[in-house]
Amino acid sequence: MTVPGYEAYERLRVDMPADGVLRVTISEPRRLNAVDTTGHRELAAIWRDADRDDAVRAVLITGEGAAFSAGGDLSMIEEMTRDHAVRMRVFAEAREIVYNVVNCSKPVVSAIVGPAVGAGLAVALLADVSVAGRTARIIDGHTRLGVAAGDHAAIVWPLLCGLAKAKYHLLLCEAVTGEEAERMGLVGLCVDDDQVHQTALDVAVRLAGGAQEAIRLTKYALNNWLRLAGPSFDASLAMEFLGFTGPDVAEGVRAVREKRPPSFS
Repeated sequence: MTVPGYEAYERLRVDMPADGVLRVTISEPRRLNAVDTTGHRELAAIWRDADRDDAVRAVLITGEGAAFSAGGDLSMIEEMTRDHAVRMRVFAEAREIVYNVVNCSKPVVSAIVGPAVGAGLAVALLADVSVAGRTARIIDGHTRLGVAAGDHAAIVWPLLCGLAKAKYHLLLCEAVTGEEAERMGLVGLCVDDDQVHQTALDVAVRLAGGAQEAIRLTKYALNNWLRLAGPSFDASLAMEFLGFTGPDVAEGVRAVREKRPPSFS
């Protein structure tokens, strides 16, 4: 049953599995929860709605079925390359996704199974507590698509796993399993795949039952590290969207559609 106040969401399924815990599920299982135009807009808005909702004390974000999110919908990306107005709208939403998660006063927990790419990966790694399955596949695919690593990459990867590891994975689009991500410090916790959802829910329940003022103020203080990286994030996002006006992204999209390595000029 949809939680009152969240009925307008189409790509996000919203429920409350426990007192004070709002569970947000990216729901497009036929396409591994790829984020289309509607889903992108909703991923930007949900954090403000949760923040204003007095019944919510913690947010749990996950994907439906065997994936967290397979990244951005290719049709949306192609539309961005053709239409400046669409490109600027998605640019604004991409910025809001990051800053709205960072500025949401309620603690956020992510449950990561299967592939986590693109806008979905942004919220997965920006969550205050990230729980990944051992075989989860975390991939920042920007340079493989032919654009700079924007979204959340510059704001959070160097802080979580260090600049050397961040450069290796962001420049090469090298996949990271859940086990590797925990060793690198990229996620907070790694568990067996079949334990991810229950573990993440348990963490969210503990947060919802804790001292709310103390938890929220601790989150605010810690997230000042991310706010300090705001200028780097803003620049990286602008560079990413500049790339959507160039020639490489067309080959990147074709390569993804044809399931082959890209061949950039």
